[in-house]
Parts: sequence; C-alpha cells; structure tokens
Amino acid sequence: MHDPQKGPRAPAPRPRIGSKRWNDPIDDDDGTRILISRFRPRGVARAKETWSEWHRELSPSEPLHAAFYGKLGAEITFAQYEARFLEEMATQQGWIDALAARVKKGERLTLLCSSACTDPRVCHRTLVIALVERALAR
Repeated sequence: MHDPQKGPRAPAPRPRIGSKRWNDPIDDDDGTRILISRFRPRGVARAKETWSEWHRELSPSEPLHAAFYGKLGAEITFAQYEARFLEEMATQQGWIDALAARVKKGERLTLLCSSACTDPRVCHRTLVIALVERALAR
C-alpha cells in the first residue's frame, strides 16, 4: 500500500532462515535446503531428494523421537519434548553456530523436516531456527 504521508512501503524482508517440510514445493528463494530429520524419508530416491544437505545432528535423538510419538509408552507433551530437545541441542552448539555463520554471511537457509510435521509451532525445526537466531544475536 502507498501512504502519501509516508511514501511507498517496501515489502517486509523475508527471513534469512525459514522452514518447510521436505515435500513442500521448492521456491526460488529457499536458498540451501537442509534436511534436519533423524530419519531419511522412506521411498525417496536419491535423485528425487529435495534437499542438498542432511544434518541428523540437528534432529531429536531416536529415544526422544520415540517418546514424542508414544512409541515408548504414553506420548510426552510438546513442553517436555522441547525441554529435552534443547538439552540435546546444547551438545550441538557447533552445528548451530555454523548455520548462524552462514546466515550472517548472507546465505538463505530453509530447514526441512518430516512430511508428517504439519504444524511448525510444534516441530523441532522451529526450535532450531530459534537457536540459530539466538546465536546470530550474540
């Protein structure tokens, strides 16, 4: 919109780090698409991969993944999952800092997760983005 008092409004800048599911459409401004899933998507031929990097280190451990989906008993809440995931990521600070350095240099990154992960508000990829943004702010 144009406000004659303020002049034309520039579009809001796109975040330098975004998130999608691995099977979401590829956009020209995705930048480097990085899969941060514990498990490789089943049935996807290498030639059909929609990511250029895979960093399992930035995904929940197998026991945490299983606990969240109730494979070890009752499902844990997202709050419990988040606390445990952040504890796990404390040992992966080098990976977080490396992503932050890439973003700081101007690289656009899109973190990808499972096709089943439809709500980014309850997904580890959103937690990883927050960790990268925290690293950028330091």
